[in-house]
Amino acid sequence: MMKRAACLALLAVLFSAQAQPVQNWTPDNGNGTFTNPLFYDEFSDPDIIRVNDWFYLTGTTMHAMPGLPVLRSKDLVNWELLSYAAERLDFGPAYRLEGGKNIYGQGIWAPSLRHRNGVFYIFSNVNGRGTQIYSAINPRGPWTHWEMKRSLHDLSVLFDDDGKAYAVWGHQDLHIAQLTDDLLDIVPNTEKVLFAKTDGMGEGAHFYKIGGKYYILSANYAGGFRMPAARADHVYGPYEVNQAISKDEGFGLVRGYRLNNKAYPFDVSPPNPASRDGTAMHQGGIVLTEAGEWWGFSMMDYNSVGRLLSLAPITWKDGWPYFGLPGNLGRNPRTWVKPRTAERQPVKVPFERNDDFSDPALKPLWQWNHVPVEDRWSLSERPGFLRLRSMPATSFWDARNTLTQRAIGPMSTPTVALDVAGLLDNDVAGLALLNLPYATLGVERKNSKLSLALFDQARNQTVRVPITATRLWLRADCDFLKEKARFSYSTDGQNFQPIGAEFTMIFQLTTFQGVRYALFNYNTGKQNGGAADFDSIEINQPHPRGLMRPIPYERAIQLKAAAGRAPAQTLNFTVRDLGLGRVALQAGDNYLSIGADGSASLQAARPGIPQAFQWMETPTGELLLMSLQTNFYLRIHPQSGALVADSPGPIPDGSDGVRFSWSAL
Repeated sequence: MMKRAACLALLAVLFSAQAQPVQNWTPDNGNGTFTNPLFYDEFSDPDIIRVNDWFYLTGTTMHAMPGLPVLRSKDLVNWELLSYAAERLDFGPAYRLEGGKNIYGQGIWAPSLRHRNGVFYIFSNVNGRGTQIYSAINPRGPWTHWEMKRSLHDLSVLFDDDGKAYAVWGHQDLHIAQLTDDLLDIVPNTEKVLFAKTDGMGEGAHFYKIGGKYYILSANYAGGFRMPAARADHVYGPYEVNQAISKDEGFGLVRGYRLNNKAYPFDVSPPNPASRDGTAMHQGGIVLTEAGEWWGFSMMDYNSVGRLLSLAPITWKDGWPYFGLPGNLGRNPRTWVKPRTAERQPVKVPFERNDDFSDPALKPLWQWNHVPVEDRWSLSERPGFLRLRSMPATSFWDARNTLTQRAIGPMSTPTVALDVAGLLDNDVAGLALLNLPYATLGVERKNSKLSLALFDQARNQTVRVPITATRLWLRADCDFLKEKARFSYSTDGQNFQPIGAEFTMIFQLTTFQGVRYALFNYNTGKQNGGAADFDSIEINQPHPRGLMRPIPYERAIQLKAAAGRAPAQTLNFTVRDLGLGRVALQAGDNYLSIGADGSASLQAARPGIPQAFQWMETPTGELLLMSLQTNFYLRIHPQSGALVADSPGPIPDGSDGVRFSWSAL
């Protein structure tokens, strides 16, 4: 009996361990709400459409291959990857990192996703080429590819009710033309310029027909990141412009490090809390659900982790689709109630980030840096390992067959297990943070001896540690809120030793991507070298949910201003659960109540809308309390010290008194 009990206990432990989900970022809070971003890794230039009860999404992938991911969702929050439309782009040596050439920050970008008569289309740009078109009956593929006769910058396509197809493209002035029936060109004499460059429109157009009217949404950078829109009764206009249907919404995130040049010595601007729109949401569009709700989607520059995708409720006012809630138009709650669906959707993430390379094919999260050389990598030569065979390169930047995945925030730690017994002289293989500047932690073989080498491109410095072990673990601890990374290594997988100084991760537009984790092997000589065998990669995410700290339901807490500019005072409340991530704050027999003018007072009342607050956090973890009475945020007024719900949203420097810290009593 004891043996049986022990066996059952062991099985229970094993089952429990197997049942534990991998901790990946999800925007779904599990309580009927979601928290932006939808993915905490780069997803830029998004476009979303609905076909029946499914939403479909694609975005820019630049020089990473395969490109143009196609995802689907039932609720706009939980997504699954279906395919890549562009398996590879190969238009010459630069696409293959040959002859000292590259396409960093180029490749394929700004896609327009559309559906007509049972066919999915993606129209997208490639630098120096005509606009690329991909089509498929099934979004899982296969995708057919052809090229237009024209290059239409940042185009958006509209299939009109009468069967005609139109494209809008360009920057600020925006052009429109009818497309030929085969979609390969524009119909002669149909091209027209829609706006003056001073009208307030931008680029990254999203073209719609809604209720008989034509709408163009765009992203404009003049005067700060924002989303202007235009509308007209006829496809060719005249169009009237609303210069800001979304403006200044960066969730309070401080504009981080910015790169001002492209080579060493690097010129880097430090973080700038005074910039109120440096991270603001801009390029995106809108979509209608089956339940009749309008939702907006747009990207924001989330510093070095890249440009991230967020979701916003849309409020129509005076015929304009504003991002945000009534009374607080143009601003977007970071946490809000999920779109309504006929059935509750399970939590789902599009990628499995950990990989032991035991599958016969690469997991779909992986993308190559430029076109891969197929006969220099393998998953079958040594089963259970990714083998990268080195090729000559002057630096990591030029190394071919570098395998990448998007880094994920707000904090994450990739750990790579690596066998370097197959390296030959002048080989260097390991883990990198692909960016500009970049950092690599590799194992070098020189004169038949091995050493660890940490190269910091920002400092143009290498730190070396002689080693004898051929099996190692390489690690990078990345904090994308502070934009700092530390490297370490281990010879047993348990005890890690730091190496080198802290590395600063920087937002830059040379690659037009955020930081990427990269596996590499190249040879600094002029010949092909040996093999590096990657056993596994594990990505640890300490904060994979929209709240870094759970809501302290039914607990007494103390609130105080999180930023130093607000008056120092403390507020004691008991947090009452109102559902959907909403709380009432009770003090004795009274509740904190908000008037229509935003004034706050304690009242003896049964909790309702005036007493309800949406509990959310800034990206850096400070508490925000949005009143459902006003859709504005509670704050301690910096001058008067009064408690009032009159803030449209947090500003980066924290001087508005809207951020709180809390502790349990």
